[in-house]
Amino acid sequence: MPKIQLTNFICHYKYENFGHEKTLVFSNSLGTNLSMWEDNITVLSHHFNILRYDKRGHGDSTISQDQVSIADLGNDVIELLNYLKLDQVYFCGLSIGGSIGQWLGINHPTRFEKIVISNTAAKIGTEEGWQTRIKQVTENGLESILTGTAERWFTPDYRAKNPDKVQEILNSFKATSLQGYTACCYAVAGADFREQLHHLEVPTLIIAGTKDEVTTVEDGKFIQKRTPIESLVTLDAAHLSNMEHPEEFAKHIIHFTQH
Repeated sequence: MPKIQLTNFICHYKYENFGHEKTLVFSNSLGTNLSMWEDNITVLSHHFNILRYDKRGHGDSTISQDQVSIADLGNDVIELLNYLKLDQVYFCGLSIGGSIGQWLGINHPTRFEKIVISNTAAKIGTEEGWQTRIKQVTENGLESILTGTAERWFTPDYRAKNPDKVQEILNSFKATSLQGYTACCYAVAGADFREQLHHLEVPTLIIAGTKDEVTTVEDGKFIQKRTPIESLVTLDAAHLSNMEHPEEFAKHIIHFTQH
């Protein structure tokens, strides 16, 4: 898969041109790489070209800073779109990817026809919680939070029925650069769109997981109430709802973008 030198890092991406007019861009959750969308591609490939990428310090993308902001990560998306000469696209981001989606919709509305933000919040967690997470992984490594991560990301039912998929995503989590992970923790800790959501005028779909204890359905409803053009759907899932219900997740995107 190709890599390109952007202003601040070498970006690893995968662009699949299925011959469609429109492209859908995926933005991954914290501690994952672009493979997290694999189970969604087959259904979506009938409707969109697909662009996936690894954010700074994740997957095969590099990082040089110890801290980044959501604005930095959002500008990376714009730079990648410019490089690929993609003028207006659909965007889907999950968790921190949803934070990036909110920033993009507010700051670059003309580049996005519609935006999907999944398992996210206007403000995810607390500053104290993120500082505790950063301290824990800095002192003990990402392996020290693997069990808790699996429990937050997947329902017990999914973990029992799909042990290989859970292990695969945990392996990619463990392989994430510590610098990349903590830098993006700082980005999430500093992101707060609660007072800016009324500026998000790009049509937006919010997907929430009814079993998601990280970013709850209530977090989704908060965004829905404060954005001018929005829809909210829920899935019986924990944090990585796109993996727990790949076809249903994909169909919500198709329905939202085509109507």
